[in-house]
Amino acid sequence: MNNLSLNTAARTILRVVLGFLIASHGWQKFNEWTIAGTQGAFAQMGVPAAEITAPLVATLELVGGIALILGIATRPVAALLVLDMLGAIVLVHASAGVFVETGGYELVLLMGAAALALALAGPGKFSLDNALFGRSSSKLRVLA
Repeated sequence: MNNLSLNTAARTILRVVLGFLIASHGWQKFNEWTIAGTQGAFAQMGVPAAEITAPLVATLELVGGIALILGIATRPVAALLVLDMLGAIVLVHASAGVFVETGGYELVLLMGAAALALALAGPGKFSLDNALFGRSSSKLRVLA
């Protein structure tokens, strides 16, 4: 495999796996916890304007995760997810330390970093962004 093929494979794997995990969290907020339950949890955790933030975050995660899987609007969705994860780290998880078993930020940090990588690198060749608009990579050029 050449470097271009490996790059395409890497971005596709990253995009689909992150999209699945993010969409799963959104689905959980809608269906397992319910929006009312998520609003209550957000308020208890000190998230500002929980009654507005909870449905916005749940929608971003569910719809954004599906968009990442499909590779549509990848860069803007990924950028919004970076902000979502930063908010989760700062408002909820940082005080609990690193490890997820104690409520820490390790998973949120990893998902935020993956979203940032997609925002910078773009969706890759196997994406709707590429099929519809010919946008598979970033305009940023990395020196190799």
